[in-house]
Amino acid sequence: MKQALVLLSAVVPILALGFSMGSTLSAQADDDWAVGHWKGTLVAGPQQIPMVFHLASGDEGALEGTLDVQGITLPLTTVAVADGTLTMTFTVPGGGTYEGSRDDSGDAITGTFSQAGQAFPMELERSEGDERPLRPQEPKPPYPYQVEDVTFPNESAGIELAGTITLPEGAGPFPGVVLVSGSGPQDRDEALMDHKPFHVLADYLTRQGIAVLRFDDRGVGESGGEFASATSEDFATDAVAATSFLASRTEVAEDRVGIAGHSEGGLIAPMAAGLTDEVAYTVLLAGPGVAGLDILREQQMLIARAGGAAPAIIELNARILDVLMEVMRGESDPDAADPLMREAMRAEIDKLPADVKEAAGEALGEPLIEQTVRQFNSVWFRFFLSYDPRPALEAVTVPVLAIFGEKDLQVPPAQSAPEIEAAFERAGHDDATVLVLPGLNHLFQEAETGSPTEYQQIEQTMSPAVLEAVSSWILQRFGPGATISDR
Repeated sequence: MKQALVLLSAVVPILALGFSMGSTLSAQADDDWAVGHWKGTLVAGPQQIPMVFHLASGDEGALEGTLDVQGITLPLTTVAVADGTLTMTFTVPGGGTYEGSRDDSGDAITGTFSQAGQAFPMELERSEGDERPLRPQEPKPPYPYQVEDVTFPNESAGIELAGTITLPEGAGPFPGVVLVSGSGPQDRDEALMDHKPFHVLADYLTRQGIAVLRFDDRGVGESGGEFASATSEDFATDAVAATSFLASRTEVAEDRVGIAGHSEGGLIAPMAAGLTDEVAYTVLLAGPGVAGLDILREQQMLIARAGGAAPAIIELNARILDVLMEVMRGESDPDAADPLMREAMRAEIDKLPADVKEAAGEALGEPLIEQTVRQFNSVWFRFFLSYDPRPALEAVTVPVLAIFGEKDLQVPPAQSAPEIEAAFERAGHDDATVLVLPGLNHLFQEAETGSPTEYQQIEQTMSPAVLEAVSSWILQRFGPGATISDR
């Protein structure tokens, strides 16, 4: 599962999964030296978070700008310069402020980043503004294969989806695979934090002789439909439509097309395999093996610990999850559940020791409650929390490869891998492989801790070990000369 990240998980409950994007910019400035681009790194305990502030002169000379952090662009709500001191505020859980003074050269600022009652020294230096983190694996044209942008229908949903097919050079027909993304609105590259995992994966597989279709989620990019009202079951029908379309191509062997899903996509792939016999195999990349509620509970604890959260905050996360789930089970109407969830959250927050509440400050205020309840009450989240993937896994009869990263904190392998193995054992599946690869995080990057705060900092997009494992497994069973056994 992918999620937007809070800046300081040591203070802010992990339930605050996203940023509040702020509103109209306003600023007052008495100097224009601050105009330009400023980069720095926030060091908060084990977290190192790169940031870039972009400042420009707006109407009537007032300063305005944005903050790039963790793959997200936030508007600055205020920008002010006085006597060589720059002050900027932005909307994040607990409130965010940066205040600093320039040096004599005017190209560096020494200051303090503050959020939710905590302050950290952070220096900024002037930059060119167009800097991107190094992504050495990102493919660049010209490509040694065919690239074609396509559209195809999901007739059951009455929508058109858009994507990109990459076809190996040669006569074919080739084995094929459809890539299905993780949670949240994702484009065909599954782009996040300047990484493009599906572009990297598609490029590698195509170079090995496998045709690949990757597509924008419904309601995203060039795909039609509405994302916000869809659940994993709806996305499974999109995956079926993509499989049928790829199998219909003359360059592709129609009986050798599978689905490779990442995170939620690894939940969707077995669901899709149960809807059609066109799916020849499935590859589950960090796919859940237990219900969403259990994953979220474990995920919260592990990420909070990795971020240095106080035990009281970790316990609060668990209690809030329990009470919100209790409300959800008792009230199926989201509108009716909304005030009950808010009341339950306030009651749990009130139980915190006074010193913890004081340290957290606004981080435990109404914006957090609003954000959390809105998320829990969404159609997708309600389905995800209650859905148990094990029956669908037991029903899979086609070859399946499941891969986990040892350091994955979002779909922890110690929780899901044994359950997936057990489901296949109960079903008597004779071609199911489950791998836990050492040193890799949820995105299958080579990582230090596995914390989501590392994702953007790591230059690698996807470990070569994963790329090779997926490619060789597919080709061994469905490549040229492979014999497909009866299902």
